[in-house]
Amino acid sequence: MEKTVVKTQNLVKRYGDLIALDHLELDIKEGEIFGLLGPNGSGKTTAINCILSLLAFDKGTIEIFGKKMTPASFDIKKEIGVIMQNVAVFEELTVQENIDYFCGLYIRDKAQRKQCVEDAIKFVGLEDFRKFYPKKLSGGLLRRLNIACGIAHKPKLIILDEPTVAVDPQSRNRILEGIEELNRAGATVIYTSHYMEEVEQICTRIAIIDKGHKIAEGTKDELKSMIFNTETVNIEILDLPDEVRKEIDSLPHISGTDYEDGRLTVKCSGGSHNLIRILDVLRGRDLAFGRVTSELPTLNDVFLEITGKALRDKEE
Repeated sequence: MEKTVVKTQNLVKRYGDLIALDHLELDIKEGEIFGLLGPNGSGKTTAINCILSLLAFDKGTIEIFGKKMTPASFDIKKEIGVIMQNVAVFEELTVQENIDYFCGLYIRDKAQRKQCVEDAIKFVGLEDFRKFYPKKLSGGLLRRLNIACGIAHKPKLIILDEPTVAVDPQSRNRILEGIEELNRAGATVIYTSHYMEEVEQICTRIAIIDKGHKIAEGTKDELKSMIFNTETVNIEILDLPDEVRKEIDSLPHISGTDYEDGRLTVKCSGGSHNLIRILDVLRGRDLAFGRVTSELPTLNDVFLEITGKALRDKEE
């Protein structure tokens, strides 16, 4: 039986007349990389702060590792690692000193802490930068240091809030690979991001929240199956008679067509072999066509349909 690591029930948080969390229900299982996603102002950061007991809430309960979470739950907190969007390190300390300081908040034994710090440095690939001060690091290396400070004590639950903002592709890949490695080593991960391709790459299950309420949950494939548009077919064709377009429109599982500048776009909803049926119509009319692509929905498409808001290009 799967163990629940984080459970929120009927969670409500108000700021005056604004309801930031509206009876939020989350059930995060041991070993998951759980994506907590939503548009700006949806309540993600508020939910995380409540889970960490950094913010008081008005109603509901929060349990972590099967125990009630409170501001004084230090036995629970020592098993949690937090990496927030804003880098939080000491400019006066070197890379190694920063990691040692944060690790020391949890581990007092010097020998054990020394090994944990060394493991963290190797894990994020900062061996050649251990004596550098943060101001000398690039944005990507600084993000890696931030992660090392949050995971050096080997927590069982790791919360990452937008850890790859404004980093280069190489550092982003290193960070994502590191998250998956931490998960394989036994850590449960809560991950928030506006980069939908990252979520598709690493998250095993995803919850979408909007206006403080969970509106969808499941694996990426389960979420994609919830939306109306399940496939988009694009065909380059110089001449498309109206009657042929109407014939394609009448095919099973076709929800709409658009033809502009020599490009036919067909939206499909469910079904299989949609592309084959469309091409059969064109061949039957002896029409020449060029490049053909079939695109399955992305998580960004899911967000657009479920919330009506695009996430990728917005800032927190």
